[in-house]
Amino acid sequence: MTDALATLPAPRHPDPADAPALRWGVLGPGGIAADFTDALHRHTGQRVVAAGSRSAERAAAFAAAHGVERSHGSYEALVSDPDVDVVYIATPHSEHLEHALLAIAAGKHILIEKPMAVTAEQARRIVAAAREAGVFAMEAMWTRYLPQTDIIRQLLEREALGELRVVTADFGGHVPYQPESRLWNPALAGGALLDLGVYTVSWASFALGAPAGIIAAGTLAPSGVDEQAALLLSSAGGAQALLSTSLLAGTPSLATISGSAARIETDSPFWGPSGLRVFRSDGTLAAHWRDPYGRPHRDGMAYEAAALARYVGEGRTESPLHPLAEAVDTLATIDEARRQLGATRVE
Repeated sequence: MTDALATLPAPRHPDPADAPALRWGVLGPGGIAADFTDALHRHTGQRVVAAGSRSAERAAAFAAAHGVERSHGSYEALVSDPDVDVVYIATPHSEHLEHALLAIAAGKHILIEKPMAVTAEQARRIVAAAREAGVFAMEAMWTRYLPQTDIIRQLLEREALGELRVVTADFGGHVPYQPESRLWNPALAGGALLDLGVYTVSWASFALGAPAGIIAAGTLAPSGVDEQAALLLSSAGGAQALLSTSLLAGTPSLATISGSAARIETDSPFWGPSGLRVFRSDGTLAAHWRDPYGRPHRDGMAYEAAALARYVGEGRTESPLHPLAEAVDTLATIDEARRQLGATRVE
Protein backbone atom coordinates (compact mmCIF):
# COMPACT_ATOMS: atom_id res chain seq x y z
CA MET A 1 0.00 0.00 0.00
CA THR A 2 2.81 2.39 0.86
CA ASP A 3 4.57 1.93 -2.49
CA ALA A 4 1.31 2.28 -4.38
CA LEU A 5 0.54 5.56 -2.66
CA ALA A 6 4.05 6.93 -3.17
CA THR A 7 3.80 6.46 -6.95
CA LEU A 8 0.71 8.29 -8.14
CA PRO A 9 -0.94 7.41 -11.44
CA ALA A 10 -0.44 9.81 -14.31
CA PRO A 11 -3.45 11.78 -15.54
CA ARG A 12 -5.09 10.03 -18.49
CA HIS A 13 -6.37 13.16 -20.21
CA PRO A 14 -4.72 13.95 -23.55
CA ASP A 15 -3.65 17.46 -24.45
CA PRO A 16 -6.72 19.69 -24.97
CA ALA A 17 -5.14 20.87 -28.22
CA ASP A 18 -5.54 17.36 -29.67
CA ALA A 19 -9.36 17.30 -29.43
CA PRO A 20 -11.45 17.58 -32.61
CA ALA A 21 -12.18 21.21 -33.46
CA LEU A 22 -15.79 22.32 -32.99
CA ARG A 23 -17.32 25.69 -33.72
CA TRP A 24 -18.80 27.27 -30.62
CA GLY A 25 -21.42 29.92 -30.05
CA VAL A 26 -21.45 31.80 -26.74
CA LEU A 27 -24.92 32.58 -25.41
CA GLY A 28 -24.54 35.26 -22.74
CA PRO A 29 -21.27 37.19 -23.19
CA GLY A 30 -20.38 37.88 -19.55
CA GLY A 31 -17.29 37.41 -17.42
CA ILE A 32 -17.19 33.62 -17.32
CA ALA A 33 -17.89 33.48 -21.07
CA ALA A 34 -14.89 35.75 -21.62
CA ASP A 35 -12.62 33.44 -19.62
CA PHE A 36 -14.05 30.37 -21.34
CA THR A 37 -13.49 31.84 -24.80
CA ASP A 38 -9.94 32.91 -24.00
CA ALA A 39 -9.13 29.48 -22.52
CA LEU A 40 -10.39 27.73 -25.66
CA HIS A 41 -8.42 29.98 -27.97
CA ARG A 42 -5.21 29.70 -25.92
CA HIS A 43 -5.17 25.97 -25.26
CA THR A 44 -7.34 24.11 -27.78
CA GLY A 45 -8.23 23.89 -31.45
CA GLN A 46 -11.81 24.83 -30.56
CA ARG A 47 -13.00 28.18 -31.82
CA VAL A 48 -15.77 30.47 -30.64
CA VAL A 49 -17.17 31.70 -33.94
CA ALA A 50 -20.21 33.64 -32.69
CA ALA A 51 -21.44 35.50 -29.63
CA GLY A 52 -25.09 36.24 -28.90
CA SER A 53 -26.76 38.68 -26.54
CA ARG A 54 -30.07 40.51 -26.24
CA SER A 55 -27.93 43.59 -26.85
CA ALA A 56 -26.32 43.76 -30.29
CA GLU A 57 -23.80 46.25 -28.95
CA ARG A 58 -22.79 43.98 -26.08
CA ALA A 59 -22.40 40.99 -28.39
CA ALA A 60 -20.32 43.00 -30.84
CA ALA A 61 -18.06 44.33 -28.08
CA PHE A 62 -17.48 40.80 -26.77
CA ALA A 63 -16.67 39.51 -30.25
CA ALA A 64 -14.19 42.30 -30.87
CA ALA A 65 -12.47 41.82 -27.50
CA HIS A 66 -12.07 38.05 -27.77
CA GLY A 67 -11.33 37.35 -31.41
CA VAL A 68 -14.79 36.05 -32.28
CA GLU A 69 -15.79 36.21 -35.94
CA ARG A 70 -19.31 37.56 -35.61
CA SER A 71 -22.02 38.57 -33.20
CA HIS A 72 -25.78 38.31 -32.96
CA GLY A 73 -28.23 40.68 -31.33
CA SER A 74 -30.53 37.91 -30.13
CA TYR A 75 -30.22 34.45 -28.66
CA GLU A 76 -32.51 33.09 -31.38
CA ALA A 77 -30.11 34.30 -34.06
CA LEU A 78 -27.16 32.70 -32.26
CA VAL A 79 -28.70 29.25 -31.93
CA SER A 80 -29.90 29.43 -35.56
CA ASP A 81 -26.40 30.21 -36.87
CA PRO A 82 -25.58 27.34 -39.26
CA ASP A 83 -21.85 27.63 -38.52
CA VAL A 84 -22.32 26.91 -34.79
CA ASP A 85 -21.91 23.27 -33.70
CA VAL A 86 -22.28 23.69 -29.95
CA VAL A 87 -23.73 26.44 -27.76
CA TYR A 88 -22.07 27.41 -24.48
CA ILE A 89 -24.83 28.75 -22.21
CA ALA A 90 -23.31 31.30 -19.85
CA THR A 91 -26.33 33.33 -18.77
CA PRO A 92 -27.41 33.47 -15.10
CA HIS A 93 -28.67 30.07 -13.98
CA SER A 94 -32.17 31.49 -13.60
CA GLU A 95 -32.23 31.51 -17.41
CA HIS A 96 -30.56 28.17 -18.11
CA LEU A 97 -33.78 26.26 -18.68
CA GLU A 98 -35.11 28.69 -21.27
CA HIS A 99 -31.83 29.01 -23.12
CA ALA A 100 -30.99 25.32 -23.05
CA LEU A 101 -34.38 24.45 -24.53
CA LEU A 102 -33.89 27.16 -27.16
CA ALA A 103 -30.55 25.72 -28.27
CA ILE A 104 -31.79 22.13 -28.18
CA ALA A 105 -34.80 23.04 -30.32
CA ALA A 106 -32.34 24.44 -32.87
CA GLY A 107 -30.52 21.08 -32.93
CA LYS A 108 -27.37 22.33 -31.20
CA HIS A 109 -25.18 20.49 -28.73
CA ILE A 110 -25.00 22.35 -25.41
CA LEU A 111 -22.58 23.01 -22.58
CA ILE A 112 -24.49 24.65 -19.72
CA GLU A 113 -22.74 26.58 -16.98
CA LYS A 114 -23.18 25.15 -13.52
CA PRO A 115 -25.61 24.59 -12.03
CA MET A 116 -27.48 23.17 -15.00
CA ALA A 117 -30.70 24.81 -13.80
CA VAL A 118 -32.30 26.29 -10.69
CA THR A 119 -33.97 23.06 -9.55
CA ALA A 120 -33.69 19.35 -10.22
CA GLU A 121 -37.04 19.41 -12.00
CA GLN A 122 -35.82 22.07 -14.41
CA ALA A 123 -32.69 20.03 -15.05
CA ARG A 124 -34.81 16.96 -15.79
CA ARG A 125 -36.68 18.95 -18.45
CA ILE A 126 -33.38 19.88 -20.11
CA VAL A 127 -32.19 16.28 -20.02
CA ALA A 128 -35.45 14.98 -21.49
CA ALA A 129 -35.38 17.55 -24.29
CA ALA A 130 -31.74 16.81 -25.17
CA ARG A 131 -32.35 13.07 -25.26
CA GLU A 132 -35.45 13.46 -27.42
CA ALA A 133 -33.52 15.66 -29.85
CA GLY A 134 -30.47 13.41 -29.83
CA VAL A 135 -28.06 16.26 -29.09
CA PHE A 136 -25.13 16.23 -26.68
CA ALA A 137 -25.72 17.98 -23.35
CA MET A 138 -23.28 18.54 -20.47
CA GLU A 139 -23.10 20.62 -17.32
CA ALA A 140 -19.94 22.74 -17.22
CA MET A 141 -18.57 21.20 -14.03
CA TRP A 142 -15.04 21.77 -15.30
CA THR A 143 -13.43 20.35 -12.14
CA ARG A 144 -14.32 16.84 -13.34
CA TYR A 145 -12.03 17.17 -16.37
CA LEU A 146 -8.89 18.49 -14.66
CA PRO A 147 -5.74 16.32 -14.59
CA GLN A 148 -5.71 16.27 -10.78
CA THR A 149 -9.27 14.94 -10.74
CA ASP A 150 -8.27 12.02 -12.94
CA ILE A 151 -5.47 11.12 -10.54
CA ILE A 152 -8.01 11.06 -7.70
CA ARG A 153 -10.46 9.11 -9.87
CA GLN A 154 -7.85 6.42 -10.47
CA LEU A 155 -7.03 6.16 -6.77
CA LEU A 156 -10.73 5.72 -6.02
CA GLU A 157 -11.10 3.12 -8.77
CA ARG A 158 -8.18 1.16 -7.27
CA GLU A 159 -9.68 1.53 -3.77
CA ALA A 160 -6.28 2.85 -2.69
CA LEU A 161 -7.86 4.85 0.16
CA GLY A 162 -9.59 1.83 1.64
CA GLU A 163 -13.17 2.23 2.83
CA LEU A 164 -14.26 5.84 2.36
CA ARG A 165 -15.45 7.48 5.57
CA VAL A 166 -15.23 11.30 5.46
CA VAL A 167 -15.34 13.80 2.59
CA THR A 168 -14.98 17.57 3.03
CA ALA A 169 -15.11 20.63 0.79
CA ASP A 170 -15.49 24.38 1.24
CA PHE A 171 -15.94 27.31 -1.10
CA GLY A 172 -16.72 30.79 0.17
CA GLY A 173 -16.07 34.35 -0.82
CA HIS A 174 -16.92 37.76 0.58
CA VAL A 175 -19.49 39.37 -1.71
CA PRO A 176 -20.85 42.81 -0.70
CA TYR A 177 -24.60 42.72 -0.26
CA GLN A 178 -26.41 44.29 -3.20
CA PRO A 179 -29.99 43.02 -3.22
CA GLU A 180 -30.53 43.49 -6.96
CA SER A 181 -27.31 41.75 -8.02
CA ARG A 182 -27.21 38.18 -9.32
CA LEU A 183 -25.87 36.54 -6.18
CA TRP A 184 -28.32 38.22 -3.81
CA ASN A 185 -31.50 38.45 -5.87
CA PRO A 186 -33.95 35.54 -5.52
CA ALA A 187 -35.46 36.37 -8.93
CA LEU A 188 -32.03 35.57 -10.41
CA ALA A 189 -31.69 32.36 -8.34
CA GLY A 190 -29.18 33.98 -6.00
CA GLY A 191 -27.59 32.44 -2.95
CA ALA A 192 -24.40 30.65 -1.99
CA LEU A 193 -25.58 27.11 -2.65
CA LEU A 194 -26.56 27.64 -6.29
CA ASP A 195 -23.31 29.44 -7.05
CA LEU A 196 -20.21 28.50 -5.06
CA GLY A 197 -21.89 25.68 -3.19
CA VAL A 198 -22.56 23.58 -6.27
CA TYR A 199 -18.82 22.82 -6.46
CA THR A 200 -18.83 21.35 -2.95
CA VAL A 201 -21.95 19.25 -3.50
CA SER A 202 -20.53 17.96 -6.78
CA TRP A 203 -17.28 17.03 -5.02
CA ALA A 204 -19.21 14.96 -2.48
CA SER A 205 -21.14 13.31 -5.31
CA PHE A 206 -17.88 12.51 -7.11
CA ALA A 207 -16.55 10.70 -4.04
CA LEU A 208 -19.68 9.15 -2.53
CA GLY A 209 -22.51 9.35 -5.03
CA ALA A 210 -25.95 10.76 -4.29
CA PRO A 211 -26.59 11.16 -0.55
CA ALA A 212 -29.00 9.03 1.44
CA GLY A 213 -29.44 11.79 4.05
CA ILE A 214 -29.15 15.58 4.03
CA ILE A 215 -28.92 17.98 6.98
CA ALA A 216 -28.49 21.69 6.27
CA ALA A 217 -27.92 24.70 8.51
CA GLY A 218 -27.15 28.29 7.66
CA THR A 219 -28.35 31.86 7.46
CA LEU A 220 -30.42 33.89 5.02
CA ALA A 221 -29.78 37.32 3.56
CA PRO A 222 -32.43 40.06 3.90
CA SER A 223 -33.46 39.24 0.33
CA GLY A 224 -34.28 35.68 1.38
CA VAL A 225 -31.47 33.82 -0.40
CA ASP A 226 -29.02 31.63 1.50
CA GLU A 227 -25.95 33.66 2.37
CA GLN A 228 -24.11 30.85 4.16
CA ALA A 229 -24.72 27.13 4.49
CA ALA A 230 -23.21 24.01 6.00
CA LEU A 231 -24.31 20.59 4.80
CA LEU A 232 -23.92 17.16 6.35
CA LEU A 233 -24.54 14.48 3.74
CA SER A 234 -24.60 10.80 4.61
CA SER A 235 -24.19 7.85 2.27
CA ALA A 236 -26.04 4.57 2.45
CA GLY A 237 -22.80 2.96 3.63
CA GLY A 238 -22.34 5.37 6.53
CA ALA A 239 -19.74 7.72 5.05
CA GLN A 240 -20.29 11.44 5.58
CA ALA A 241 -19.58 14.61 3.63
CA LEU A 242 -19.08 17.91 5.45
CA LEU A 243 -19.56 20.86 3.11
CA SER A 244 -19.62 24.62 3.56
CA THR A 245 -20.28 27.61 1.34
CA SER A 246 -20.58 31.31 2.02
CA LEU A 247 -21.07 34.72 0.45
CA LEU A 248 -19.93 36.33 3.70
CA ALA A 249 -16.31 35.18 4.02
CA GLY A 250 -13.50 33.82 1.91
CA THR A 251 -12.62 30.24 2.78
CA PRO A 252 -9.60 28.07 1.87
CA SER A 253 -11.27 26.22 -1.06
CA LEU A 254 -9.86 22.87 0.01
CA ALA A 255 -11.30 19.39 -0.33
CA THR A 256 -10.45 16.01 1.14
CA ILE A 257 -11.40 12.37 0.80
CA SER A 258 -10.47 10.19 3.78
CA GLY A 259 -10.60 6.42 3.92
CA SER A 260 -9.48 3.64 6.23
CA ALA A 261 -6.12 3.27 4.44
CA ALA A 262 -5.25 6.79 3.27
CA ARG A 263 -6.56 10.26 2.54
CA ILE A 264 -6.33 12.80 -0.25
CA GLU A 265 -6.07 16.52 0.41
CA THR A 266 -6.26 18.93 -2.51
CA ASP A 267 -4.25 22.07 -2.84
CA SER A 268 -6.20 25.31 -3.14
CA PRO A 269 -8.41 25.81 -5.01
CA PHE A 270 -9.80 22.30 -5.26
CA TRP A 271 -12.13 23.34 -8.06
CA GLY A 272 -9.36 24.58 -10.40
CA PRO A 273 -5.93 23.37 -11.51
CA SER A 274 -3.78 23.10 -8.37
CA GLY A 275 -2.48 19.86 -6.91
CA LEU A 276 -3.00 17.19 -4.28
CA ARG A 277 -1.36 15.40 -1.40
CA VAL A 278 -1.81 11.76 -0.40
CA PHE A 279 -1.30 10.74 3.23
CA ARG A 280 -0.97 7.23 4.61
CA SER A 281 -3.21 6.07 7.44
CA ASP A 282 -0.47 6.93 9.97
CA GLY A 283 -0.51 10.57 8.79
CA THR A 284 2.78 10.51 6.89
CA LEU A 285 2.93 12.16 3.49
CA ALA A 286 3.14 9.62 0.68
CA ALA A 287 3.09 11.91 -2.36
CA HIS A 288 2.51 15.51 -3.45
CA TRP A 289 1.49 16.21 -7.04
CA ARG A 290 1.47 19.76 -8.42
CA ASP A 291 -0.20 20.64 -11.69
CA PRO A 292 2.63 21.14 -14.24
CA TYR A 293 0.61 22.02 -17.32
CA GLY A 294 0.52 25.81 -17.25
CA ARG A 295 -3.26 26.23 -17.54
CA PRO A 296 -3.98 28.04 -14.27
CA HIS A 297 -7.27 29.28 -12.86
CA ARG A 298 -10.08 29.42 -15.43
CA ASP A 299 -7.71 28.40 -18.21
CA GLY A 300 -8.60 24.94 -16.89
CA MET A 301 -11.97 25.26 -18.62
CA ALA A 302 -10.12 24.21 -21.77
CA TYR A 303 -10.24 20.63 -20.47
CA GLU A 304 -14.03 20.43 -20.35
CA ALA A 305 -14.37 21.92 -23.84
CA ALA A 306 -11.87 19.43 -25.23
CA ALA A 307 -13.66 16.58 -23.47
CA LEU A 308 -16.98 17.65 -24.98
CA ALA A 309 -15.45 17.77 -28.46
CA ARG A 310 -14.09 14.24 -28.04
CA TYR A 311 -17.42 12.93 -26.78
CA VAL A 312 -19.29 14.48 -29.69
CA GLY A 313 -16.74 12.94 -32.06
CA GLU A 314 -17.38 9.56 -30.45
CA GLY A 315 -21.12 9.91 -31.00
CA ARG A 316 -21.98 10.25 -27.31
CA THR A 317 -24.88 12.33 -26.00
CA GLU A 318 -23.55 12.91 -22.47
CA SER A 319 -20.34 12.86 -20.48
CA PRO A 320 -19.19 9.54 -19.01
CA LEU A 321 -17.25 11.45 -16.33
CA HIS A 322 -20.21 13.58 -15.25
CA PRO A 323 -23.48 12.02 -16.41
CA LEU A 324 -26.61 14.12 -16.71
CA ALA A 325 -28.32 12.09 -13.97
CA GLU A 326 -25.58 13.14 -11.55
CA ALA A 327 -26.05 16.82 -12.39
CA VAL A 328 -29.76 16.35 -11.64
CA ASP A 329 -28.97 14.60 -8.34
CA THR A 330 -26.67 17.45 -7.31
CA LEU A 331 -29.51 19.91 -7.82
CA ALA A 332 -31.86 17.64 -5.88
CA THR A 333 -29.43 17.84 -2.94
CA ILE A 334 -29.33 21.62 -3.22
CA ASP A 335 -33.15 21.73 -3.51
CA GLU A 336 -33.46 19.92 -0.19
CA ALA A 337 -30.80 22.02 1.52
CA ARG A 338 -32.49 25.25 0.39
CA ARG A 339 -35.83 23.87 1.58
CA GLN A 340 -34.41 23.16 5.03
CA LEU A 341 -32.89 26.65 5.20
CA GLY A 342 -36.15 28.28 4.15
CA ALA A 343 -34.47 30.09 1.25
CA THR A 344 -36.73 32.07 -1.06
CA ARG A 345 -37.46 30.17 -4.25
CA VAL A 346 -38.37 31.80 -7.53
CA GLU A 347 -38.80 29.31 -10.37
